[in-house]
Amino acid sequence: MNRRGLTIDKLKLNNMPIRYKLIIHFLLISILPSIGLGLLIGWTVDRRVEQQSNENTMQLIGKVNAALENDVENLQKISYLISFDPGVEAFLSGQLPGSAGSGVTGVNGEPVEYNIRKFLQGFTTLSSEIAGILLVNRNGDYISNEMYTRPDTELTEEAWYKAAEANKGIFKIIGHPYGRAVKSHADYKESEVVSAVRAIVDPDTQIVQGVVLVDMKLRAIAETARDVTLGKTGYLTVVDSSGEIVYTPQHPFMQSIQADLFTDSSGITSVEADKREIQLIYRTSSFTGWTTVGVFPMDESAYGVREITFNVVTFVFVVCMLGMTASFYLAYSISRPIGQLASFMSKAQSGDLTIRYWGNRSDEIGMLGRSFNTMLVQISRLLSLTELQARQKREAELRSLQAHIKPHFLYNTLDTIHWMARSKGAEDIAGVVQSLSKLFRLGLSKGSDIIPLSDELEHIVSYLQIQHTRYSSKLSYSISADPRLGELYVLKLLLQPIVENAIYHGIKERRGPGRITIAVEEREGDLYLTVTDDGAGMAAERLALLNKRLDSAGANGEAAEADQGAIDSSGSGYGILNVQARIRLTYGEPYGLHIESAAGSGTVVTVRHPVVRSSSPADYAD
Repeated sequence: MNRRGLTIDKLKLNNMPIRYKLIIHFLLISILPSIGLGLLIGWTVDRRVEQQSNENTMQLIGKVNAALENDVENLQKISYLISFDPGVEAFLSGQLPGSAGSGVTGVNGEPVEYNIRKFLQGFTTLSSEIAGILLVNRNGDYISNEMYTRPDTELTEEAWYKAAEANKGIFKIIGHPYGRAVKSHADYKESEVVSAVRAIVDPDTQIVQGVVLVDMKLRAIAETARDVTLGKTGYLTVVDSSGEIVYTPQHPFMQSIQADLFTDSSGITSVEADKREIQLIYRTSSFTGWTTVGVFPMDESAYGVREITFNVVTFVFVVCMLGMTASFYLAYSISRPIGQLASFMSKAQSGDLTIRYWGNRSDEIGMLGRSFNTMLVQISRLLSLTELQARQKREAELRSLQAHIKPHFLYNTLDTIHWMARSKGAEDIAGVVQSLSKLFRLGLSKGSDIIPLSDELEHIVSYLQIQHTRYSSKLSYSISADPRLGELYVLKLLLQPIVENAIYHGIKERRGPGRITIAVEEREGDLYLTVTDDGAGMAAERLALLNKRLDSAGANGEAAEADQGAIDSSGSGYGILNVQARIRLTYGEPYGLHIESAAGSGTVVTVRHPVVRSSSPADYAD
């Protein structure tokens, strides 16, 4: 098929009803992948389960081998420690008869034989895995606390003694002590202990002086291996280099294991026992010479794999069948209301904002339809509100400029008067004129509504200097602001109306001198400008009325009206309401002014302003 044919088929698919698309897509992305997934899982699980099982078994065997090596290494260390004891050396040299004693005493005044027995008893007491220790010299005499021999027994002719002599001082594990003439007072069975020997050799003559025989309880090996289970019925067993079983649990699958099955130090092999295929995973310890073997039936592993594969395939098949059935119903129930909603949206797109979705559905489509209706209402309201806010903002800015900013020629004229006053030596007049000139220059701000905080503070300083000249003995002021905050931006003419109210309705109305304090700080991500005076304050009724007007100023798109009569017949509050309206119209709630006052206790006006780091009103921190 050529490219044109592919494009036509694609267009046909795109033009199909959505319910048919849902059904086709579901079949493509569920049924075929489910079949492939089932086959892939069956093959992967078969390989991974077997591999993981073998790896885990080999790790368990390695840990068991390490534990057994540690136990045997303890026996080896004990045999070395015994050979270094002075009393043992005296016994091995033939100075002490093994049965009756020679009367030779040790350093503590006790017989040497008694000291040797006490010395050996310390090892069996500290190491619970030791069943007994037997010390034999080359004359056949022996010393032991836990073990004894049959009468008329030549210990030097025993097989274990010969094996120790042949090893020339090297520690050797004998295995189960079958057929020896040595017995234990605890009456351990031969299958319940494992014996190890070491010949003690004279370092000068290399002649064997005697042999140390140590019996280890099989319980020490059993405790290490019996808690390890492989699958449901698998187990661990331990065999020596000749294939003799050192440890096996009760009711094993195999009563004996041939040594020639273990061709390497570790590996995996299988044998048949009782008409069942048994898998053997083994690892041989280079230290003990023992081989730890994991034994478990092959059919247990295969059964687990088949069970997993069957469950996965069944689950995928059931899900696909249920999904196909549900897709037919859902495709129709989804596509029909979507089509209706799409028709309503097309009409709204054409400009008809009066269209509405009608339906009583409670699912996502119904929620979407009701949200569509709400969206249209909000769009209509926001369009009206945006137009109203833009108009009110322009009016507020115009009123502010008209009330506080004079034409440029007035600023230039004041500058001329300033230099004329200086030339005449009238420094006080020059200072006032300079402050007034600076006041107008900063008020103009090149037509910008957003100015740096440093300019706003400079503007209020100029205003306060003028007022201080007028009320020199009655007015003092202070300004506290972190210099780093001067780089932030604020709406211009924020503080001047507030300070003007503080002077004319606070300081001027009190008896004696008054003080105005201005503080600027950044707190919790917002900028707070606080104007505090210790003037006459205001009554609670008047404060409540003013705060109420402040809360409504600029809220919901309603600008503050110049209703001075509602606040004060002299016009008090107009400038503050204007500032509140400008802040609310620019940044919205919760920004704006808050007033705290009490009659005779002064007034605190707090301006909450967002942190703005550029001259754009929209660029302020949340």
